[in-house]
Amino acid sequence: MSTQTKKGYWIAMVEIADPEAYKGYIAANAAAFEKYGAKFLARGGRHTDPEGPAGDRQVIIEFASYEQAVACYESPEYQEALKIRLANSTAKFTIIEGV
Repeated sequence: MSTQTKKGYWIAMVEIADPEAYKGYIAANAAAFEKYGAKFLARGGRHTDPEGPAGDRQVIIEFASYEQAVACYESPEYQEALKIRLANSTAKFTIIEGV
């Protein structure tokens, strides 16, 4: 039986209210993402919304485990960055365990 840890993912669809201020969030989240080994799989690239609006920016971030993904979100470093995101955008956001 395999004891391989399943990866964890952040998935977000973000509607940005203030693009200039949102850049502060991008700069501020770098410390947490580096500390927790975040790997961007998608980050604001070209997209199509065939079932209705899905925000200005879609993001998928991979972590070594679900636990790492949750720990990054709960970290003091990310919580500081989150204040900037919440002030300048709205999002649908989930942390999910991979298969």
